[in-house]
Amino acid sequence: MCGPALVIALAAVPLMAVWAMTVGASPIALDTILAALTGFDGSRAHIVVLDVRLPRVLAGLVVGAQLAVAGAIMQAVTGNPLASPGLLGINAGAAFAVVLAIALAGVDATATLIWFAFAGAAGAAICVYAVGSAGRGGATPLKLALAGAVLTAFLASLTTAILLRDQGTLDSVRLWSVGSLAGRPLSVVAAVAPYGLAGLAGALLAARPIMTLSLGSELSRSVGQNLAGWRLACAVLVVLLAGSAVALAGPVGFVGLVVPHMARLLVGPDYRWIIAFSAPLGALLVVGADAALRGLAGIDLPVGITMAAIGAPVFIALARRRAWDLR
Repeated sequence: MCGPALVIALAAVPLMAVWAMTVGASPIALDTILAALTGFDGSRAHIVVLDVRLPRVLAGLVVGAQLAVAGAIMQAVTGNPLASPGLLGINAGAAFAVVLAIALAGVDATATLIWFAFAGAAGAAICVYAVGSAGRGGATPLKLALAGAVLTAFLASLTTAILLRDQGTLDSVRLWSVGSLAGRPLSVVAAVAPYGLAGLAGALLAARPIMTLSLGSELSRSVGQNLAGWRLACAVLVVLLAGSAVALAGPVGFVGLVVPHMARLLVGPDYRWIIAFSAPLGALLVVGADAALRGLAGIDLPVGITMAAIGAPVFIALARRRAWDLR
């Protein structure tokens, strides 16, 4: 059952990508898209396809898959259904580090900025876990969620303060700061993608140990799993996935929250399948969200805004359900 469904999800990805390239300020016919991809002739339409729409779609595919899988890993390891890179401060930490590098050091090369994103994501993860682990009971799902929310708000405030005081930085990252796929040349996508693909491959290879972690500490110990080692490995994977995604598209929220729950509805609680399904479903969601308004209403909004409109109601519903379960 899961295997055929996964094949269908994977097959839908290129179909969504091709459709997304047809919509925009000037709709481009499907045969023109295919002709540009197979035999570039230098025409305006072909230039738009290869230099504008193809990089945007590829960025959406990579970012969506990375954030979705990162969210699935975080939910498995923490046992918190509300965990995601956006809600636990990972995206905010990466974004703050990138903005700080641009404002204070004048860094503008993506190949350099990605290391600042990794450092910011790792620092945020350490802070959230340290705060969430303090006190009696250790790192509970509720304490981690609260620590992540506080850190996200704090880092978002600092990021906004830097942008408001530095007009040059604000101009250069205006769209990026809310999460956008627009204006990313193919060279930037190619520079960032290998890190994300490495993280995706690592997540798939580690799916079985992650599944064991999701069953709880006691069961993991009973089967001889090295808890500290695998938790550290999962943290590295999340930083790799979320950090590179933020470096490419900015802090796109809610993808890592919504998609694992979509996958769970399809395949149940087995994180081996949840992780496998999260990658194509995340890619489909982000590319679809980025292209939907352009195709249906001719409105081009940053994907971060569209995902907030989609993800906020889902988050409220999940939070209400979680609060009810804790009564």
